[in-house]
Amino acid sequence: MSEKSAACGGQQNNITDNNIPVEQKNPARADPASLLGTESIGKLLLRYSIPAITGMVVNALYNLVDRIFVGNAVNEIALGGISLVMPLMTVGMAFAMLFGIGAANMISMRLGQGKKAEAENALNHCFFLLAAFSVIMMAAALYFLGPIMSLMGAEEGSEAIVYGKNYFRITLYGIVFFMLSFGLSHCTRAQGFPNITMIGMIMGAVLNIIFDALFIILFQWGVEGAALATIVSQAAVTVYIMFFAMSKKAAVRLKLRAFKPDPVVIKQIMAFGSAQFLLQFLMSAVQLLNNMSMGWYGSQSLGVANGGDIALSGMNIHGAILMMILMPVFGINQGAQPILGFNYGAKKYNRVLGAYLGAITAATIICFAGFALIMIFPVQLVRLFAPDGSGALMQFAPRAMRIMTLMLPLAGFQIVSTNLFVVTGRPKISIFMSMLRQCIALIPCILIFGRIWGLWGVIAAAPVADAFAFIVTGILILFEIKKLRSYKLLVS
Repeated sequence: MSEKSAACGGQQNNITDNNIPVEQKNPARADPASLLGTESIGKLLLRYSIPAITGMVVNALYNLVDRIFVGNAVNEIALGGISLVMPLMTVGMAFAMLFGIGAANMISMRLGQGKKAEAENALNHCFFLLAAFSVIMMAAALYFLGPIMSLMGAEEGSEAIVYGKNYFRITLYGIVFFMLSFGLSHCTRAQGFPNITMIGMIMGAVLNIIFDALFIILFQWGVEGAALATIVSQAAVTVYIMFFAMSKKAAVRLKLRAFKPDPVVIKQIMAFGSAQFLLQFLMSAVQLLNNMSMGWYGSQSLGVANGGDIALSGMNIHGAILMMILMPVFGINQGAQPILGFNYGAKKYNRVLGAYLGAITAATIICFAGFALIMIFPVQLVRLFAPDGSGALMQFAPRAMRIMTLMLPLAGFQIVSTNLFVVTGRPKISIFMSMLRQCIALIPCILIFGRIWGLWGVIAAAPVADAFAFIVTGILILFEIKKLRSYKLLVS
């Protein structure tokens, strides 16, 4: 071979090597977002879902630990007081999801389309939307605190109202930390850093446990101590997530000075997050209706003067346990979201189907495990919150828990399927599916069954609504999967 030929050959080899994608030459150097379209679905679901599951479970510990400490260190009626506040906190979470999940969906899809600047703009809008709404909510709720608490469902003169008002007042002062930590965590996960979100949530939960013990047990600050422990720990998470979001390590950086309000971007974010927003908002309405039903029918059915407060406490215990079961399912759903969004944006429909079916399988397994736990150990679970629970509480809570979770094994399918329609760009169908269980089915069942069978009719409304929602969702999903398969054939 001549010297000239060798030089040309060496030049050609260099050109070829330079055209090889970075992730093929060195997988360790690949952009985390680009791996969403190349790595195996199973590995991606594990990589994204495990941190998301851990983060969501840890997030649920905020309420769980508060309730355990309050139930053990104060009394079971204080649990009912916290239950009164839950519809209001769910409203706050609804807006955190509207902006946080909406921006996260937008970020993952824009990264899949190679539009990093638009993804960054979505993150900036997310921060200011979360901050602005949290300030508005705090000011309005503090001003109308008395009237708001009187509408939360407890009977007039109820001891639970006093506990609820004291808890909610402290929580409002830190609502901005709750909103920012929850919303920005979704955006961090969507750009390929699920471990950052997981670490932040673990840090917050550990701090919450420490401060709960300090404020409730040592200082004996009661429900106010529980609320204070929560906002201090959430403030720490907010600082951690924002520090990462503004660092050079982030694929999509938070640049506050570069923010310019854009109504079009705001509208897009709200469209992407509208399904989860409505789901949470309707959940708040159901929680309020449940609280009111407990107050109306509790004393009649349980045979004690404070039966309404006892029923509220039982529902609070059930809600805490159910949330711990469902949080891993929400974690799987959130872990699948960037995979679904990126690959749908990149028109890799076979990977969209694979991620969806994998998420459904994992979510259903978790729901079956939670169903078995409640059916076998309901008394032990109630005693965890109220070791010295009254006879009325122990008569009501275990039986109610078993009835309300009869259709729990179907919940995973419902939750993951709702998200599929979000990433495929049809939020209206996703909104309908969100309303299906929480509004279209459950609210009428509570109202009708309550009038016919009282307290136990209200309890029975949940599994009936779950079954109805499962059937309708199954029909819609069959058509959606058929469409995705046809898209896959067109692309191939």
